[in-house]
Amino acid sequence: MKQDQFLDVVDEGVAHERFRAACAHLKPQTETVSLGDALERVLSCDVTSHVDVPGFDRSNVDGFAVRAIDTFGAEELEPISLGVSDVVLAAGEIPPDGFEVTAGIAVPIATGAVVPRRADAVVMVEDTEPAARSVLVSRAAVPGGNISFAGSDIGRGEVVLRRGTHLSARETGVLAAVGVERIEVVRRPKVAVVSTGNEIVAPGDSIGIGQVFDSNQRILLDSVAELGCEPQACGIVPDDEERLESLLDCLLFGAEGVDVVVLSGGTSKGEGDVNARVVERLADRHPESPGVVVHGVALKPGKPVLLSVVADVPIIVLPGFPTSAIFTFHEFVAPLLRRLSGLRSEILRSVDAVAPMRINSVPGRTEYSLVDLVEGSLGLTAYPLGAGSGSVTAFGRADGFIRIPANTEYVAEGSQLTVRLIDPDIRPADLVAIGSHCIGFDHVLSLLSEEGFRVKSIAVGSTAGIGALARGEGDVAGVHLLDKASGEYNEPFLPEGVRLVRGYGRRQGIAFGHDDPMFDVGTLDEMSLVLRSEERRMINRNPGSGTRILIDGLLDGTQPDGYLHQAKTHHAVAAAIEQRRADWGMTLDTIANAAGLGFYFVADERYDVAIRSDRWERPAVVVLRQLLEDPAVRRDLAALGFRE
Repeated sequence: MKQDQFLDVVDEGVAHERFRAACAHLKPQTETVSLGDALERVLSCDVTSHVDVPGFDRSNVDGFAVRAIDTFGAEELEPISLGVSDVVLAAGEIPPDGFEVTAGIAVPIATGAVVPRRADAVVMVEDTEPAARSVLVSRAAVPGGNISFAGSDIGRGEVVLRRGTHLSARETGVLAAVGVERIEVVRRPKVAVVSTGNEIVAPGDSIGIGQVFDSNQRILLDSVAELGCEPQACGIVPDDEERLESLLDCLLFGAEGVDVVVLSGGTSKGEGDVNARVVERLADRHPESPGVVVHGVALKPGKPVLLSVVADVPIIVLPGFPTSAIFTFHEFVAPLLRRLSGLRSEILRSVDAVAPMRINSVPGRTEYSLVDLVEGSLGLTAYPLGAGSGSVTAFGRADGFIRIPANTEYVAEGSQLTVRLIDPDIRPADLVAIGSHCIGFDHVLSLLSEEGFRVKSIAVGSTAGIGALARGEGDVAGVHLLDKASGEYNEPFLPEGVRLVRGYGRRQGIAFGHDDPMFDVGTLDEMSLVLRSEERRMINRNPGSGTRILIDGLLDGTQPDGYLHQAKTHHAVAAAIEQRRADWGMTLDTIANAAGLGFYFVADERYDVAIRSDRWERPAVVVLRQLLEDPAVRRDLAALGFRE
């Protein structure tokens, strides 16, 4: 018998390098599907919200809408009496035109109803007692208490899901919440699976001496499906070159052509090596293709594997023995299919983690707390999201949850936890950004996600972000803090073990209704006087944010109407002004312009990225640093309105 030798037996690393190079030009393809067909698909583009969620200031409880300051000092033994408004606000109803809460008045309100102007808190009905033409409040409200502010969950223009996200029920719920009906996803590659050999018999058929049931096709078809591809079963082809070549011609050039062909069997060096000869002949007919790049790898099992690309279609011939076939499939084929399908995840179900801080609970009832998994100084940590029940995105971005028993008042810092993963595909993020939110940094993180890294972004403000890095929580933080003494941004605030990478410039300023003449001033001193007056209501930012520091500088110790009304994002500020729940606030020029608001420039500032030194060489951090220095990325940021 004639013995056809392998083309050449190469090391595993060489085989991978050759096959990757031959397939480098193959890119994931996209298609548009309805939201109803989006489950288990992979996003091919970022999803940006075109609405604010919630779309209005919403009450989280049944009770009374109040000015929080009117309840200060209220206790169970010394309640405060408030008058009750004749207006009653039910869910789905809009407050009367021009209606607003006045001093000493409480407005009955239902869960989900629109919070009226000048109310900055809702008192739960359980914390009140009715009285003659009044209501007794037995617990003081805090500004923002029991209210979900417009744009606080999702802001218009905010990236809510990033390309590369594998869509589960959590993410499709987020898409529905922002009104998405059709979405761009990665098209599922069509993968043909063919078994070859005279000895192969389909399961269910009778079998004779020297024959074996075809287990390879079932294993490979299901493995292809697990990788997010569309498997196409092509049955069993005997050792007949003409029949096999006809089938491959159809798969490569027919009306129902496929993206990848996987064959098993017939790769030995003997006379029966039908598959290799047919593939080589096809390659000879298409000399513009890479052709056969590997035929034989120094592996055990899996030595006779053949790797080729013909007419832009990868054709892989796996060994016939099942163990060898599945080993070489996962070694060489699975990475290609995972890339073409956009799927880049591992299977996890639960993980052990540490509580990085004290997590409070309410004794008397079992509590489930959503967490992000973050690499900290103590190892994997479960970072609590701290989001309310009305938040859509909290559940959409959480990695998992912890269960706190009913008899537990709190989970102590450093406690060992078991985190149950919401989705078995979730894995700890490759990069965790904790700090100030910015749409420019969002863009860079999306590029990082496109590179195959799982990115987690937690917006807590610049000061809190620096604090998180100091404690070992997270990898990087977006920061924009001005040191008044030196006039320098960010560098003076870095703790030991944290380094700074150059970011970009932003324009902060006062946003206001475009038709409001009161803000038509010349100098910043004149604008400062307007802001400190009581004629217009403000919306503030959260303490510790760089924006809050700028606001407090302009207000010079004063606290005008709305000072205690705090928003956590630039988008929420714009939403409040656009909806006339506030008259002014501080935000970025790009966000103010997108919302159609007036804008008065206050300061150029630096938005830089702080990075823990011990995370400096992590793969995701290295790529992030490269992206921030990439001229193409710098041009993208300039197009978004940011500056060098």
